[in-house]
Amino acid sequence: MIRLLKPFILLSMLLFVVGCTSDKIINEEVILPEDIPDFVQENDFEIIDWEKKTVEFGDRGIIGNENKSGVIGDEMSVNGHKWMWHLWGVDNVDLTIVGFHKETQTVHQILINEWTRRSYGPNNGADSHTPSSVKFTQSGEWAVLLYTNDKLFDILIYEINE
Repeated sequence: MIRLLKPFILLSMLLFVVGCTSDKIINEEVILPEDIPDFVQENDFEIIDWEKKTVEFGDRGIIGNENKSGVIGDEMSVNGHKWMWHLWGVDNVDLTIVGFHKETQTVHQILINEWTRRSYGPNNGADSHTPSSVKFTQSGEWAVLLYTNDKLFDILIYEINE
């Protein structure tokens, strides 16, 4: 009986530990692409709050963090699309956009052919805007880190479909 009790206790403890594990993904080291701007730091990815999902707001259906940043786009899918970025509280800034895929814990350039675009003047109620073409490497949950003038400005959490 005691021989059976030890494996049962060990299995129960293992199931308890697995069952109590958070779904928060923590990677010991984020590897940055070689051509990423120098001001993007590995620790920027440690502060991503995957529970802070983007929402739709405004008359034009902007998807993002209300009164901070967001996009108007034709689709939230892996295919290449046109997105219009909107920013509140800043104007005429260099906007760097970095994608981080939750499942694979990898960093990607999601703007086609560039990391950074210039934003200009008001549009759709935002203080600044810029158009772009975006492409995601795969479906899933993505954190999109926005940097204005080389400083982390906002993080948008999007579900990107196939």
